[in-house]
Amino acid sequence: MRIGLVCVGKARPPFADDVARYERLLRPLARVETVEVPEGRGERERAVAGEAEAVLKRVPERAFLCALDRQGDAIDSESLARWLEERRLEGRELWFCVGGPFGLGPAVLARAGRRISLGPMTLPHQLARVVLLEQLFRAHKIIKGEPYHY
Repeated sequence: MRIGLVCVGKARPPFADDVARYERLLRPLARVETVEVPEGRGERERAVAGEAEAVLKRVPERAFLCALDRQGDAIDSESLARWLEERRLEGRELWFCVGGPFGLGPAVLARAGRRISLGPMTLPHQLARVVLLEQLFRAHKIIKGEPYHY
């Protein structure tokens, strides 16, 4: 299964090293592609709308889109692994979207087939990207029946 991440903003230090590490760890387990779109400029609503447009252009039409949203479903690692396996069996590409500092635009949230929360705390979008990649790595270890607590 191909997994895509479309992220608003470029990975910057100190998070860039962690992003690279988890992308490297995931390589033998899954085909993961990361696409970065620029952060919007101008007033908040216009910036978020511009980001949403850029995000949606990068997600393939037939792909299942999952948005990271603090008001989404809070799931544990085992549930994420089961959900990923269900998506794999559907045979569709799976794309995750990590928004920018102002979150995701309504158009992205409307297109998403699911919204997942990384927890009730607000995380910087750069850190949310690292947490998502780590959880994807952990989920793939669970799917393979390998130890994942390290």
